[in-house]
Amino acid sequence: MAQRTPVTTTLTAAVTAGVAASLADVDADLARRYPGDPATRQPVHTVYVPADRFTAGTTRAWGEQALALLAAHAPDAAALAATLDLPESLAVPVHQRVHAKLTAEPVEDLRIDFEDGYGTRPDAEEDADAARAARLVARATADRTAPPFVGLRMKCLEAAVRDRGIRTLDVFLTTLLAAGPLPTGLAITLPKVSRPEQVAAMATLCREFETAAGLPQGRLGFEIQIETSQSILGPDGTATVARLIDAAGGRATALHYGTFDYSAALQISAAHQAPDHPAADHAKAVMQVAAAGTGVRLSDGSTNVLPTGDTAQVHATWRLHHGLVSRALARGYYQGWDMHPGHLPTRYAAVYAFYRAGLDSAAARLAAYARTTGPGTTGGPPAAVLDEPATARALAGFLLRGLDCGALDLAEVTDRAGLSRAQLATLAGRQSG
Repeated sequence: MAQRTPVTTTLTAAVTAGVAASLADVDADLARRYPGDPATRQPVHTVYVPADRFTAGTTRAWGEQALALLAAHAPDAAALAATLDLPESLAVPVHQRVHAKLTAEPVEDLRIDFEDGYGTRPDAEEDADAARAARLVARATADRTAPPFVGLRMKCLEAAVRDRGIRTLDVFLTTLLAAGPLPTGLAITLPKVSRPEQVAAMATLCREFETAAGLPQGRLGFEIQIETSQSILGPDGTATVARLIDAAGGRATALHYGTFDYSAALQISAAHQAPDHPAADHAKAVMQVAAAGTGVRLSDGSTNVLPTGDTAQVHATWRLHHGLVSRALARGYYQGWDMHPGHLPTRYAAVYAFYRAGLDSAAARLAAYARTTGPGTTGGPPAAVLDEPATARALAGFLLRGLDCGALDLAEVTDRAGLSRAQLATLAGRQSG
């Protein structure tokens, strides 16, 4: 056995220890601010329904209406593929999965809306709607018919509606908690945020409710809706999204882009208010950079063009929506808002096509990476792409997202990548699968 050549150094252990001591606070701050991707599923969309229209059958009705539209305007795989210009290889699996999804779980994330979709009502009416919505959510959670994620969008914390928004949140949470434990996928959306102080106030409301209700500290988180120009650029000219996240004190779960309020704030004409407008791209790029590594997730906005009318009109709208969702996925926005049951077929078609089209390449690259890195590597043929650990995290995250939403099956992923779900989670930087 060959003898190793001795290695010598110049710096003393005290120097290394001194550097570590000088960076201890930085290390702690980075760990706090950038914990990485949560080890949980992210919904592919959010459906919002005005609170007065929310019933026990809302999600089932959305699925039934979506299936009826699919049957009327794209009854088979060939028709859907032709409408959306899907590759022939994807036509059958995408159509089958869309149909199955609309049957079993048409809505992944439901937001009961007490804001723009609901408007201003007498206090007694809004109180009653908030309590009724909470009872329906509690009942659906208990009998396992609720979507995986469900909650409310309250009114914002601007002065004119602040008290009403706080009261609605209180009524909803109090009624929900009286019926049993809070749903695991409970979501709260805070709209029209303009200043970090509003986010800090929302964090205070959550903390005070937890204390009063005997909940564990940190149980309540909330989404920040980016709908104002001030949420992107502050009055002093500084970027503000990172400040909003910091002001939440670890309670921010997501940033949701509000297409129409933000566009209107920039005086973009109604005909051009859309998720792919350059102003929207700028806002979402700022959101994306600010949220990176924080564990705060991103959601795109919505289109208000609805798939109604004859087949030609429905197909035109479906192509528009499918293109917007596909565009968002390519840019790293894995969630968006849907406003109509007719958006569901193209939401899932775009999502499933995205992950299925990328399955073979992602799995092969990840398999090659796993063969040539880490202890116990097996070697094998040279990789076509030399991926780094950061790219391996993205590849594993891609496959996990595909599994979470039902685009991919575990057997086909493990067969191609040669990795278990737990191994994928480790490569993705998640704490668990």
